[in-house]
Amino acid sequence: MRIGLMTIVVAEYDAAIDFFVDSLGFELIEDSAARTNDGRPKRWVVVRPPGAETGILLARADGARQAAVIGHQVAGRVGFFLQVDDFRSAYDRMVSRGVEFVGAPRSEPYGQVAVFLDIAGNRWDLLGPAQP
Repeated sequence: MRIGLMTIVVAEYDAAIDFFVDSLGFELIEDSAARTNDGRPKRWVVVRPPGAETGILLARADGARQAAVIGHQVAGRVGFFLQVDDFRSAYDRMVSRGVEFVGAPRSEPYGQVAVFLDIAGNRWDLLGPAQP
């Protein structure tokens, strides 16, 4: 058993793809035409970090109810965690690509951490190994 995909609701596909691929360094796994349950066109867009098994389905908001959750999928908490082996390099690369961090990096018992916002405004932890 495994989790194959999780969804992040976004305003637009292309801007979300640019953020996850260009700013975070994810891979674009799939971008294909699909249909909503009632037959309207949509896209099936999946990204994931290199080497990861679990992907993120980037789902464009369909209607006011879905648009209302953009950036608030986990009620303002950090809900997504990007683990990296080289924290400083990943942090510096993300900053240089315009990723918005909401505070300075800090050390915690579980590792180095810095909170950043994705294209939709959701909070993520960038996590690296604990420093000795």
